[in-house]
Amino acid sequence: MNSIQTLKVDLAGDAQDRSYDILIGTGLIDQAGALIAERLPGRRAVILTDSAVGPLYAGRMQASLQAAGIASKVMTIPSGEASKSFDLLQDLLTKALDAGLDRKSFLVALGGGVVGDLGGFLAAILLRGIDYVQVPTTLLSQVDSSVGGKTAINTRHGKNLVGAFHQPRLVLADIDTLASLPKRELLAGYAEVAKYGLIDRPEFWAWLETHGEKVLAQAPVELAEAVRVSCLAKAEVVAQDEREGGVRALLNLGHTFGHAMEAEAGYGGQVLHGEAVSVGMALAFRHSARLGFCTAADVARVEAHLKGVGLPVAPLEVMGQQPPAIAELMARMASDKKAEGGQLTLILAKGIGKSFIAKNADAAEVEHTWAEALGA
Repeated sequence: MNSIQTLKVDLAGDAQDRSYDILIGTGLIDQAGALIAERLPGRRAVILTDSAVGPLYAGRMQASLQAAGIASKVMTIPSGEASKSFDLLQDLLTKALDAGLDRKSFLVALGGGVVGDLGGFLAAILLRGIDYVQVPTTLLSQVDSSVGGKTAINTRHGKNLVGAFHQPRLVLADIDTLASLPKRELLAGYAEVAKYGLIDRPEFWAWLETHGEKVLAQAPVELAEAVRVSCLAKAEVVAQDEREGGVRALLNLGHTFGHAMEAEAGYGGQVLHGEAVSVGMALAFRHSARLGFCTAADVARVEAHLKGVGLPVAPLEVMGQQPPAIAELMARMASDKKAEGGQLTLILAKGIGKSFIAKNADAAEVEHTWAEALGA
């Protein structure tokens, strides 16, 4: 794919001045300076990256910014979910201020979902809010976390419980960066791609059943199409519901189950976010079938495709043979951001591409689903 595809996150009402473009293409890191300079007035920036991505792309990003007349400083964090912490956030705030940033300066989040979440939150609170640009370098971040303005860090109570809605000014999804991903990371991102088909795009799910292996083999046409459709799906939902007051909650299909597993695993890398989401989506469909919303055939179809490409579909596949007690998993789910008044909210499904928001979920029924999945 040689051309740049442009999608717009068109925020409604008084938020239109914060609408922004998602650019999808190849070689975008080397064009980043010019693309950013067209849209932002600032001539000073910080580049936030991590120890895995920085050596590959930070120098090129800095050179691209310099060519556009933008001075920049690189800040590098350890790779991994554990970096989304209060301690590291405070250290980064100090370093950013030491770099002499002002209100017209901006931040470039160059990396995967951790860098994007942490960098976006840093930009949201630094000087009461500065602009930032998302340059996602993983499949998961390109198709999900870089779009929509949800920024956060983790706490001991759970994932992404402290954060802010702060929309980026631009998203640059450079397909070339995916070539450096380990297979496990690519698969984790594919779980989020598959999610869009299960939410409300049954034709996309069918396309993935046919073309998913080519996407994971990084065939250029199929990979670009998977990123395009995923970003389009995310952009359309965000445009309708920027702050997750309604339909945006559908994007959390599989996440309430998944976040519980991630939190119990401790964010040390044992369970990747996409792996947890894959298991969570399988559990959401199993739970939906138990309640009579979808059929066993729907569950089998979901699990067959996820397993077929190499993703896990059962908790024991990601948490080991001695998972935490069901009560602990339920407590994690109860602290989920979508819970209201102590009641669980789940995203369930009436079939492939027919997901819906289920408020006041019966905790006893959820415990049964965990027990079946864990063989308890």
